[in-house]
Amino acid sequence: MPLQAPPPVVAPAPAAPVRAQYGWGYAGADGEGVGTLSLLMEPATGKLILELHAPGERLLLLEGDAASGYRLQVPRQKLDQRAAYLSQLPLPFLPQVLSVEGLLHLLRTGEGTGVSVQKKDAQGPLKLHWRGKDARGKDQQVWLERKRWEVGR
Repeated sequence: MPLQAPPPVVAPAPAAPVRAQYGWGYAGADGEGVGTLSLLMEPATGKLILELHAPGERLLLLEGDAASGYRLQVPRQKLDQRAAYLSQLPLPFLPQVLSVEGLLHLLRTGEGTGVSVQKKDAQGPLKLHWRGKDARGKDQQVWLERKRWEVGR
């Protein structure tokens, strides 16, 4: 009996873009704060636009893609940093991720260093809590509550 060739491997379809918005709370050595975290993630291209706002102020802008690299701007800290890979930039308020796919996985599953899921719904984690260290090694905590999650264009 002749051996049959295995079925062809079909590459998975590129993941659709995801738009998400979270309310956030922060407590750390620098003080406390609340605001909004808005994200556009396109895992297929590595495109990411991440904005962190406090009432009346943009605290952080991270944008770029896998082909051209990423730019992180934190106006309060006079930080304007570029890197070829997302993993080379510190993500304030979040554990380090290697890629946009890693960030999307963190938000979809709640899996990450120091991350715990406090509440879930049918779409995944609704409330996340992260406990970690800032750049100076001081304790910090972040709470995220999903307000919006849209898949597709």
